[in-house]
Amino acid sequence: MRLPTASLAALLLAGSAHGADNPAASARFERFSYAGQTQERARPQPGEFVNPVLAGYYPDPSIVRAGDDYYMVASSFTNFPGLPVMHSKDLVTWTQVGNALDRPGQIDFTGVRGSQGIFAPDISYHDGRYYIITTCASCPGGVGNFIVTATNPAGPWSKPVTVQGLNGIDPSIFRDGEKMYVVHNDAPEGTPRYDGHRAIWITELDPASLQRIGKPKVLVDGGVDPKKNPIWIEAPHIFRKDGWYYLICAEGGTADNHSEVVFRSKDVMGPYVPGPVNPILTQRDLDPQRPNPVTTAGHAKFVQTQNGEWWAAFLATRPYPGNFYNIGRDTFLLPVTWKDGWPMILEQGKPIPYTHAKPNLPAQPAPAVPMNGDFAYVDEFDGPLSPGWMGLRTPRASVYDLKGGALVLHAGQPLGDLAGVPGFIGRRQQHHDATVSTVVDYAPQHDGDRAGLLAMQNDGAWMFLGLARVDGKRVVALYKSEGGKETLLGTAPAPDGRVELAMEMRGGQSAYRYRNGKDKGGQLKTLKTGVDVTFLSTQKAKGFVGVVVGPYVQANVVKQAAK
Repeated sequence: MRLPTASLAALLLAGSAHGADNPAASARFERFSYAGQTQERARPQPGEFVNPVLAGYYPDPSIVRAGDDYYMVASSFTNFPGLPVMHSKDLVTWTQVGNALDRPGQIDFTGVRGSQGIFAPDISYHDGRYYIITTCASCPGGVGNFIVTATNPAGPWSKPVTVQGLNGIDPSIFRDGEKMYVVHNDAPEGTPRYDGHRAIWITELDPASLQRIGKPKVLVDGGVDPKKNPIWIEAPHIFRKDGWYYLICAEGGTADNHSEVVFRSKDVMGPYVPGPVNPILTQRDLDPQRPNPVTTAGHAKFVQTQNGEWWAAFLATRPYPGNFYNIGRDTFLLPVTWKDGWPMILEQGKPIPYTHAKPNLPAQPAPAVPMNGDFAYVDEFDGPLSPGWMGLRTPRASVYDLKGGALVLHAGQPLGDLAGVPGFIGRRQQHHDATVSTVVDYAPQHDGDRAGLLAMQNDGAWMFLGLARVDGKRVVALYKSEGGKETLLGTAPAPDGRVELAMEMRGGQSAYRYRNGKDKGGQLKTLKTGVDVTFLSTQKAKGFVGVVVGPYVQANVVKQAAK
């Protein structure tokens, strides 16, 4: 796979203690393979597309059109590079072209937990320049809400400009002629009346300094029906159509009661009146026992095509039985219909379809690596890493090198050390039914040294399969960490030299296999099967991210150096 990115090899950095005199601190990976199948098995007819359009951990989508091109961004929390930027010409065929946060000097995630960091970005376009405004939750230095800009969505993007005094989350930018506004979620005026009581605010911005001017104003207090104590009004976006200003927001929280609602006004500063039919998107009223459900739908943004059609990008989830999902929240696409001046994404009581007629846009060729449906890819590590690779927290020294068709990965700080960066790079798990494999060459020197595949939901929830030193012996080992407690689930004598490793994820169950790396046609040996991995689900691990899986190395010498 050769999807180039801007010097990613110089970007994933860690405070590590690797070196030629420390063989345990580096491991060699020859390739990375991924193959996934959708559990819903949707079969589109000619002229249809498959939902979700971005499978797996791509939550909180924001979309913009610039001429005939469409760009989308999603939340990335403490993964780095962060703020993935996607491109499409037909709204259904997407390719990642870069990351808006791809340099250590832009952001600092030191001390930041996995589901903090970058929340709910919004992308907009004006007069040849792209803007992303987002929140850095719990980031050091008081970064808060900030804006980055670029003339090319693939990058480079500017250093963040913090919008001073702008609190809350989920900011978005609205342009009204030459005026620029930020609309966002924050606490209501006065004392909140109940848990989850929030408000939507608007403030004018200076287009030159990107700082607030004028007095902030509340547009919506609580939600559609304040008498019912609505919770977590958030993710606001304003757009103008036919002389009206429309405000769309998420309401109900990010779990099964998630929804999208709409208001409108004749003045950008309000007052805003709820639509006659709300919500305009939700799945909360459907039978939870329905097969292959789509749940937690909301957090939408609209885009109008060059042909006049309106479409909504929004997040939703596809749980496996038991209402668990390990892969995070997907990005879906549906048309927006208009009736009597009000928009509707999907009438209440209707399930989100897995297939739908395509937008009236020129058909595009299939991408080298699809972002939805059934797909597989292999990265041979024979060229620059694609922008889909990412690590955890902000790097400081090189965590890997690409040498002779292999990835040489260097140990960082142990998982759970929020002040450090682990020796890890990974890709999103995009299917509940997925197989991931690699070939690793590693010589552990001390008990606790290990290198192999890591499937991580957060610092305290992960599965590891690889070469390790246990009781003085080099073995194939399987570890899990649940709630931050590490457990060794099994070992087997390791073959000499290179070892092929395979993780097989099947919803809430998984299997772990291995074989001699030289024996390409040999049968994989089973180390452990039927392992319960529901603890990697959002419902148990908590937070907002999905599983990221990829090469990992940990060396005791690095742990000792950190003390």
